[in-house]
Amino acid sequence: MGKKILKEGILTALVLVTVFFTGPAPVFADIYMYVDKEGVSHFTNIPDSRNYKLFLRERRSRDDTPARAGIPLNRYDSHIRQASKTHGVDFHLVKAIIKVESDFDSRAVSEKGAVGLMQIMPENFGLLNLKDPYDPGQNIMAGTRYFRGLLDQFGELELALAAYNSGPGLVEKLGSIPRIPETEEYVRKVLKYYAYFKE
Repeated sequence: MGKKILKEGILTALVLVTVFFTGPAPVFADIYMYVDKEGVSHFTNIPDSRNYKLFLRERRSRDDTPARAGIPLNRYDSHIRQASKTHGVDFHLVKAIIKVESDFDSRAVSEKGAVGLMQIMPENFGLLNLKDPYDPGQNIMAGTRYFRGLLDQFGELELALAAYNSGPGLVEKLGSIPRIPETEEYVRKVLKYYAYFKE
């Protein structure tokens, strides 16, 4: 599903829904859409501009335990070890962040435009010297470097995790984990998987 889908009209949307949910061997992925100035609807699973909006969300399993991940849990271990050693962040912690951020999907793109395994925002690419955000090695190294900086800045794991999710400015201003359900749940999940991977 790496190729961009370009079609017109509502009929295309219906065809897409049919393909993704009724095919004999479905591959589920979020689908994004935007309508250009000429009224043509563009669909893709890899949005390459901010014009795209979420059109169809991937059907995900209700069981989010690591054993149910669709990608082998050790696929990126060599990259994680290298980044862990380079930046002094626990291997299992980096792996837990990747699990929660992208579920080990190197092609993941969030609704806000965060990219890759560690969901790095485009405005940080230059700061982190990230040339190809979809490259697992580069993405993990850059994301771990960024998280190392947050650990140094805040001095507490929970605050650093909250800053990774909601931004360091807000955490610095509050001096605590923001009372944002998404951020509170993010910190809880990362700590859960951190403990799981250390077992």
